Amino acid sequence: MAELENPGVMPKLIAFLSSLLERVAESNDQTRRVTTQSQRASVFHGLSRPTITIQSYLERIFKYANCSPSCFVVAYVYLDRFTHRQPSLPINSFNVHRLLITSVMVAAKFLDDLYYNNAYYAKVGGISTKEMNFLELDFLFGLGFELNVTPNTFHAYFSYLQKEMTLLQQPLSLVVVPPRSVITFTDDEASHQKQQLAV
Repeated sequence: MAELENPGVMPKLIAFLSSLLERVAESNDQTRRVTTQSQRASVFHGLSRPTITIQSYLERIFKYANCSPSCFVVAYVYLDRFTHRQPSLPINSFNVHRLLITSVMVAAKFLDDLYYNNAYYAKVGGISTKEMNFLELDFLFGLGFELNVTPNTFHAYFSYLQKEMTLLQQPLSLVVVPPRSVITFTDDEASHQKQQLAV
């Protein structure tokens, strides 16, 4: 999309995505502490929370991955699909960084003609190449290898992100904070469904 090529859009998109993922991770961290809801450990879970913020991590990925801006929208689509297909693996502060680097790398491999190898993405993400390989494989199986994102789906997710970014840019007196929810879209765009935060 031409809007993504605008140099001012990507910093805003990264800021919004990181804010969204921080809220989701914090919410799921609190849910895990309050309830006895079982969350299975996976290759995406770190032993401790990374010290780098989600926004700094996304900025680092954007700076060094050199993938097309569309990759970040597609990575968001992949994260949404992954969390809906793997409800026992919600995004939390222990796995969000690994899910991010993996989703961007998979999106770059699927979308871009030229992309870096797993060793390079591992270095950008601060993990080993062996771990990056495991993450990619587990992510692909978690998605059921459903990597195709139709133009309608891409447009729907990007439009949602644009709308939310616009709301955040309005003066505080005009901003109405909506309830915590995420719009999920299927390829049948007529069936937009608002669902409670499943991640």
